[in-house]
Amino acid sequence: MWVRYPEPPAALSAAASLGKQIFFDPSLSASGKMSCATCHSPDHAYGPPNGLAAQLGGADMQRQGTRAVPSLRYLGFTPKFARHYYVPGPDDTEDEGPTGGFTRDGAVDSLHEQALIPLLNVNEMANPNPAAVVVKLQNANYAAQFRRVYGDDIFDHPTAALEKATLALEAFQTEDTSFHPYTSKFDAAMAGNADFSPAELRGYGLFNNPNKGNCAKCHVDTPGPGGRPAQFTDFGFQALGVPRNPEIAANRDAKYVDLGICGPARKDMAQEAAFCGMFKSPTLRNVATRQVFFHNGRFHTLDDMMHFYVTRDTDPAKWYPQVKAKVIKFDDLPPRYRANIDSLDAPLNRKAGDEPALNDEEIGDLIAFLKTLNDGYSAKSGAVRSDYRVHGPGAS
Repeated sequence: MWVRYPEPPAALSAAASLGKQIFFDPSLSASGKMSCATCHSPDHAYGPPNGLAAQLGGADMQRQGTRAVPSLRYLGFTPKFARHYYVPGPDDTEDEGPTGGFTRDGAVDSLHEQALIPLLNVNEMANPNPAAVVVKLQNANYAAQFRRVYGDDIFDHPTAALEKATLALEAFQTEDTSFHPYTSKFDAAMAGNADFSPAELRGYGLFNNPNKGNCAKCHVDTPGPGGRPAQFTDFGFQALGVPRNPEIAANRDAKYVDLGICGPARKDMAQEAAFCGMFKSPTLRNVATRQVFFHNGRFHTLDDMMHFYVTRDTDPAKWYPQVKAKVIKFDDLPPRYRANIDSLDAPLNRKAGDEPALNDEEIGDLIAFLKTLNDGYSAKSGAVRSDYRVHGPGAS
C-alpha cells in the first residue's frame, strides 16, 4: 500500500509564525486567561487537556460550553460543507448525505472562519465584538510583527486586521507539522517500518469487518488521492443517539437540545429536519489520548464508548433513563427526529436481547488497534520507532 507522507517545511512562513503567537496568546480573551491552546492543548493532540465534558471559559472563566472540544489535528483535507455528497457507485453516483465543513456541525468552510468562532463566543474567549479583538491584537507584544507582515496601516482597517489574524491562525495550523505529524505506529506499519501485535492485528480486522466493528465505514483507513495518508474520517455526519449528558449545565433545561446540523449553534439549516441530530464524524487519529467522547462528552473512556456502540440497542436500559419502567431510548433527541438515528449499520443494527456485535475480548483488541493511531510512536512521519535502538526491531 503506497502512502505519501508530507515533508515538513524548512521553516514557517511569516504569516504562520505570527499565527503561532496568536494561537498561544491568552490576552486575546476577555478573561486574559484563555488562548486557543487552553482548549486545544498541543500536549493532548490539540484536543482538551482534561476530562470535562465541555470546557469552561467566558469573561470569568466560569461559563461552560455546550459541546466537547474536538481535536484540531488532521483537519487540512476537510471539504466544504455539502448537503449531499455524491460518490461513484457500481451503477450510478451514491448520495453519502451531508459532508464536510468545520466544527461539529459543519457550520463554516475554512480554518480561518472556524478560528473566529471562539474569539467571539460568550462561553469561550468572550470578546463582545470584532473590534475588541482588534484592539487586543494592536496591544499584543507581537503587534510590530503583525504590521511587518500585513502593512504598517493594517490596524487602521479593523475588519481587514481581524481577517488577517484568522488567516495567520489558518497558516499556522496548515504549515506546522504538529497539526498533522503522521507519527503513529499505524503510519510506521503502513510504511513498512513496524509490525502490529497479534491483538492490534485482530483489532484492525474488526475495525474493517462490516458485520463487527464496521468502524471503517465512517472512519476511512485507506490512503486518499495521490497516496494521501488515511484520515480516519469520511467527513460525513451521523445521528448516533448518544444519551443526554447531565454534566453539561445547559442540559438542566429540559427544553434545551443540541440538534447538531440543525442548531442551535448553526442557524442556516434549522429547517432541514432530515439532518437533525447529526454530528460530524471526527478523525480517530489520537482517539485513545482523549478523555471525552462524542459531541456532548457523554463518555470518558474508550471502553465505555465501545460498549455503548455495541449494546446501545441490545441493552438500552444500560444507557438511557427509565420512566415508569419504560426505557426512554435516544433521550437527547426529540421523538420527531429519532428516525434520523442510524439503526442500519453494524454494530447499531441489533435489537433488544440480541448478542452484541463485539464481545469484551474483541472490544479489547479493537482498542489495542485504536491505540496504534496515537502520534508519537516515531519522530518522523511513517518512520521506525523513536527508541528503536533501545528496544530493537522486535519492539511493539
